[in-house]
Amino acid sequence: MTGDPRGFLDHGPGRTRPMPRASAKKITIDYICEDLGISRSTFYDWRAKGRAPKCTKLPNGALRVYLTDYENWLADREDAA
Repeated sequence: MTGDPRGFLDHGPGRTRPMPRASAKKITIDYICEDLGISRSTFYDWRAKGRAPKCTKLPNGALRVYLTDYENWLADREDAA
């Protein structure tokens, strides 16, 4: 398994996949709700309206948000205020 300059991992002929993100730490929706002082229903309402940070759905259906995406989303909200 080796990396290439295009950002892919080489798993042999015809078997490549994207390299993991540099900052792959993911946070939970509960963490975000606690940090912002909002309910889960408010978060899901924002998500339905396209106002929440970008989420990643895990195979078990749970949602996670990359920490860097959350921090960038917060910074964008500060700029808009």
